Amino acid sequence: MRVVVIGGGIAGLSAAFRLRELHPDAELVLLEATDRVGGKLRRVQVAGAWVDVGAEAMLARRPEGLATVSALGLDGELIHPLTTAALLRNRGVNRPLPRGTLMGVPTDRESVRSVLSEPTLDRIATEPDRGPYPRLAGDVSVGELVAERFGPEVVDRLVDPLLGGVYAGHARRISLQAAVPGLAGRLLAEGGSLLAAARTVVAAGGRDSSDRPVFASLTGGLARLAETLAARGGFTVRCGCPVRSIERLAGGFVLSIGAQSIGPGPSAERLTADAVVVATPAGKAATLLAGIAPAAAAELAGIETASMVIVTLAFRLPLPHPLPAGSGILIPDVEGLAGKAMTFSSQKWPGVGAEAGVLLLRGSLGRAGEQARLQRPDDELVALVRRELAELTGLAAEPVDSHLQRWGGALPQYAVGHPDRVRRIRQAVARVPGLAVCGASYDGVGIPACIGSARLAADQVSAALSGSSR
Repeated sequence: MRVVVIGGGIAGLSAAFRLRELHPDAELVLLEATDRVGGKLRRVQVAGAWVDVGAEAMLARRPEGLATVSALGLDGELIHPLTTAALLRNRGVNRPLPRGTLMGVPTDRESVRSVLSEPTLDRIATEPDRGPYPRLAGDVSVGELVAERFGPEVVDRLVDPLLGGVYAGHARRISLQAAVPGLAGRLLAEGGSLLAAARTVVAAGGRDSSDRPVFASLTGGLARLAETLAARGGFTVRCGCPVRSIERLAGGFVLSIGAQSIGPGPSAERLTADAVVVATPAGKAATLLAGIAPAAAAELAGIETASMVIVTLAFRLPLPHPLPAGSGILIPDVEGLAGKAMTFSSQKWPGVGAEAGVLLLRGSLGRAGEQARLQRPDDELVALVRRELAELTGLAAEPVDSHLQRWGGALPQYAVGHPDRVRRIRQAVARVPGLAVCGASYDGVGIPACIGSARLAADQVSAALSGSSR
């Protein structure tokens, strides 16, 4: 029995890992189009120090990521942030990021006093008295809901920078059900006050998990999670193997790998499989599924993406003057800067840059619709981040090294109605026994969410395989 996983990001690696647990004797093959696995998990050396240039943290309050770390024997190398205190750029000044909000949605007036105007604060405080929000009949955007109840300033100054940090999108376009499901669940069930609903959701989370860290990484970089999965997962990894098409055969599938579509070239390799997991971004998945699950392909083609650039800078210690205390600065779009965040990596994570005697930080660029800005040459983008770093922190020193990482179309945009779209995709895929999909395009862009998606896909194809063998 042969099972093929298409896509070598964290979802594909995790799906293959789960399938090895379920089918110890199966032939498991993971096909990755590029020359490396890991997807948006990648680390490089900058000034002699290892640093993540893609995802740098995973939620520690969801079990999937930590369970994978434990299964790989990496528990002893798990690290947590030195500080979770962050700053928020507000009208040209760095202020402490208000605590106690739900993705920027206030739970009381006083917690957000430092960043909002008095009229908006009054609007927040009196929101429960203005009549109940009607019970949601369906999905809405986070920004639409918050602006209606609290005013646009809350969206621009709080919700947008927090959601932008996760999705590289805009709050007025992001699905409430997908991005803040706890809040959506309460409003769908009950309606009522947004303030009270947000307070209840935050309080419930605190009771369940206040004694546990929020985020985690690994010594040497979170990308080691993907590297270790590939090395110890018990499956074959083949890089440089782009899959061009999937065809349905009686009792299985045949994959066309690496053929050139135009001009002379080697003929495509054809690989048969009893089951296939497609763990690629939505656009590629749409192409692969067009012939065998056309309804799913059409839905996948409708998922838009945002591109990002991560610029990592290394500065020799000691600095001319210290950086602001905290893990970094979130930057609302209304501040008029290109960056959406500055992360002080060496202040956030233990040991980052210490052995090399450098301080490492990174600037994140790119929100949905900003592709043109990101097409500028590397040196211009590095210079842009340096200028904004100086404006934000006063640090204008010459870095001893830098690295620029482009992530084209890296983050799927969870538009209004996204959960319903995902249900339709999975219903269409389920009509093809032995086929499953997983990745950041479905249930969440974070690492634990992708691992959860992968395990679901692996379990689905495993059930199909077990049924066919009876």
